[in-house]
Amino acid sequence: MTSFNVPGMNCGHCTAAIEKAIKAIDPTATVSCELPTRTVSVESFLSDRALSEAIRGAGYEVATPAET
Repeated sequence: MTSFNVPGMNCGHCTAAIEKAIKAIDPTATVSCELPTRTVSVESFLSDRALSEAIRGAGYEVATPAET
């Protein structure tokens, strides 16, 4: 599982948009968004780069991957 810090994620709409963007490129991905820590955890066969690009494509900045 890979985790990303997403500083701009602050509401349910944000989490839904991020999950939708990741599921668009990997429908089998498991996505968990934690608002208090602004962390997105993803289990996917895709690379970290592809996942972070999907999050960026949804309009959110991605900081360095979070520690897991």
